[in-house]
Amino acid sequence: MATTNDLKNGMTLNLDGQLWNVVEFQHVKPGKGGAFVRTTLKNVLTGKVVDKTFNAGVKVDTANVHKAAMSYLYKDGGDFVFMDSETYDQITVPAGTVGGNADYLLENAEVTVALHDATPLYVELPASVELVVAHTDPGLQGDRSTGGTKPAELETGATIQVPLFVNTGDKLKVDTRDGRYIGRVTG
Repeated sequence: MATTNDLKNGMTLNLDGQLWNVVEFQHVKPGKGGAFVRTTLKNVLTGKVVDKTFNAGVKVDTANVHKAAMSYLYKDGGDFVFMDSETYDQITVPAGTVGGNADYLLENAEVTVALHDATPLYVELPASVELVVAHTDPGLQGDRSTGGTKPAELETGATIQVPLFVNTGDKLKVDTRDGRYIGRVTG
């Protein structure tokens, strides 16, 4: 248990049986009336974002969320198997929990898995990953100055838009938050 005066960004609250991350908070002390705390909360499981106001000093139930560094091992049917980097324990995470992050997961990739009472809540990837282009159509000669893009299928099966000069077999740096092409990796 904590009070609204203890709120911090990233803290996880248990409100009405659902887990919410504090995205933003602001203590407000108006000229008249009591102080209050205005928060923006994001549902850990659904991603829904809501604004909620608490009176100052009110007790709120905090959730114990453990973030563990893990390695992605393999896909088992519809689930993903990860191994804790410290204890070597393996956990199975449902595909729905991994979500769109599966597009950027390679075996042995280092990720962070958030757990609440041994239940996986979400998987955090690094901000960018390096992936090889499995297939893309060749760019036409003379098209390099137009700044156009073309689709490219990555080794994970995801398709992203890349500049026309990118070829099959090139290693690319990709933003895991929005699937944006960042650049080619040389060497």
